[in-house]
Amino acid sequence: MTGASAAAVRHYDRAIDELLHFRAEVDAEANAALAESPDFPMGHVLSAYLGLLTTEAEDARTARARFGAFLRRTDGAALLPRERAHVAAVRALLGGDFLTCGTLLARITAEHPRDALALAAGHQIDFFTGDARMLRDRVGGALTAWHDDDPHFGHVLGMYAFGLEEAGHYDRSEEVGLRAVELNPRDVWGIHAVVHTYEMQGRFGDGLRYLDARTPHWSSGTFFNVHTWWHYCLYALETGDVPRVLAIYDAVLAAGQGCMELLDAAALLWRLHLEGSEQHERWRALADAWPERVAEPFYAFNDMHAVMSYVGAGRIGEAEKLVAGREAYVAEPHPGVTNHDMTLRVGLPVCRAIVAFGRGDYESVVELLLPIRHRVNEFGGSHAQRDAVQRTLLEAALRVGRADVARMLISERIGVRPCSPYNWLKQAALADALGDGAAAALARARAGELARAATA
Repeated sequence: MTGASAAAVRHYDRAIDELLHFRAEVDAEANAALAESPDFPMGHVLSAYLGLLTTEAEDARTARARFGAFLRRTDGAALLPRERAHVAAVRALLGGDFLTCGTLLARITAEHPRDALALAAGHQIDFFTGDARMLRDRVGGALTAWHDDDPHFGHVLGMYAFGLEEAGHYDRSEEVGLRAVELNPRDVWGIHAVVHTYEMQGRFGDGLRYLDARTPHWSSGTFFNVHTWWHYCLYALETGDVPRVLAIYDAVLAAGQGCMELLDAAALLWRLHLEGSEQHERWRALADAWPERVAEPFYAFNDMHAVMSYVGAGRIGEAEKLVAGREAYVAEPHPGVTNHDMTLRVGLPVCRAIVAFGRGDYESVVELLLPIRHRVNEFGGSHAQRDAVQRTLLEAALRVGRADVARMLISERIGVRPCSPYNWLKQAALADALGDGAAAALARARAGELARAATA
């Protein structure tokens, strides 16, 4: 690395360690590195990634200004090849081109598989773009360059485990994720990968026990603990323990400030909303937190959760205003801006569907979501997060009497996760709608058996 004193390099190394642990101290260490060496190229690269990957528009503006000032006083030709490659990746990200940034980072990883920053930043890009194959293969392609005695080998395994899970390799994901946490019990991303695996398999009892056994390691001290509590709540919802879910919401999720935390809160309340549990005061506080964060188009996945919050709070007009703003946004060309295509292809149909659900227009919800249900990954997030969209489609189909669609969706869900009480309760609702009381009773009994078995 060029342009760095020994002290700056020490701060940089500590920043990478904090980043892989998802600890807030990463910002202080990155700033300290630049304080020691104001023109340290990789220090500026790290700082830019930190600002651009929060999905916060204000953070992105600050990162653009800071990185732009660095570029204006820097001779790019004097940088080392890998430094130039990182600068090019940051430039793409500054321009809103997530896909090109991800491609450029993949080239760095191919040449330098032990570049932890390239791996971590690329992994987040793949998450934000919903690219399950790259979530798996970006890290998988670097794995043999790492060894058991590397201090961050466990963190690399944790990233790989999450990629395996998103790509559907659940047995392997569990194995790799458990190994990552064995190497580093405070690897919250590794814990998160195991939790996702249990969620996808419907093993919510295993998930509760796994998180309970490790609560001190994941529940505080990182900027990821709120999200892990959200996963805990998903498991508790499967057991039907709504009071426990709301207690956790009030203690942890309600205090969230950033987009990532706000969307977790919205996604949880929306699941309750779909089941008829209205949380007016909680929705009102959440809806108040969104306007400044979605004042401009930046990340369509955030837009969806803002619309959920407005609809949940009964503020349909605000939801429609946000949708209209995004319609104006996609009507203008934005070459190379990934969010433009995300909004056009997925974000707007989903937001319109949520507004329609809030208005009770369930037929429109089905018409909007059914054609895109197999490509909602295109606007980012995980399978678990995007399940809110799938549940909205299913609930709308049930409410509007589209038994054909509801039967198909429920059959798919039970086939993949036969141990999910939610899936069996929806089977019961469908049977009720069809007038088959006996089938409904059997499905409800099955849901109850599964819930009791998991918490026994």
